[in-house]
Order: sequence, then C-alpha cells, then structure tokens
Amino acid sequence: MKDIHSYWAYLVLAILIFAVVNAMIGFTQKKQFTDKDLRIGLFALILSHIQLLIGLVWYFMSPWFNLLTSDASSVMKDKTLRLLAVEHPIMMILAIVFITIGWSKHKKKTEDAAKFKTFVIFYGLGLLLILSRIPWSNWI
Repeated sequence: MKDIHSYWAYLVLAILIFAVVNAMIGFTQKKQFTDKDLRIGLFALILSHIQLLIGLVWYFMSPWFNLLTSDASSVMKDKTLRLLAVEHPIMMILAIVFITIGWSKHKKKTEDAAKFKTFVIFYGLGLLLILSRIPWSNWI
C-alpha cells in the first residue's frame, strides 16, 4: 500500500503542476476557458482524491499511526516521526480541501479569467501545501 501511495503521488504532482501552470498561462494570456482546461482541473481533482483515499488506508495501516496512538508524546518530540504521523497527513488533507474548494468555486464563475484565477489560487495553494510536507528523504 505504501508503494502505491508513493508512486501515485508522482502522478498527482505531475497533473497538479500541469493544472496550475495551465491555469497561470490561461489567466496571464487571457485565454478562453475550454473543455480541455476543465478536464485538466477535473483530472487533477480526481487523482488527488484517489491519492487521499490511498493515503488514508495506508495511514491507518502504518506503524506511525500505531505509534501515535500508543505513545503520542514520543512522536511529537521526534521531528521525523511527527512529520510522518501528524504533519504530512494533516497538510495533505488541507491541500485536498483547497483543491476541492477551487473546483467548486470555478464552476460558479462566468468569466474565463475568473475560472483560471480560481484554479491558480486554490490548486496552487494545494500544490504548495503538498510540496511543503512531502517526506522527501523517504520518497526520493
């Protein structure tokens, strides 16, 4: 399960970066928001939600969750354990919340620039949160 979570993360990062860059280009160049842009945003939303589900399953099976429930104080004192058991899961959930809010808000916008801007802001925040709490030493 850990391997699936790790490999799927590459896919999520790639599509999320692509979605944010695409939205930035669309916003700055005042492009029309097309079905292609909609699908890129939707694909990023779907892949990130699948990653969340995989991550939640892995989290509750992981040794970090067991350690957190049995000895929370030692987990909170150790920087690496705290990242894996607390910071990473919370930040990833927040990132998915931002991405989901971005998807919901963009549907209510009527102007193309506003749709792109919504994706840039919310998908961008989600991407930044994800990048900030990836356990890079375990991942690369």
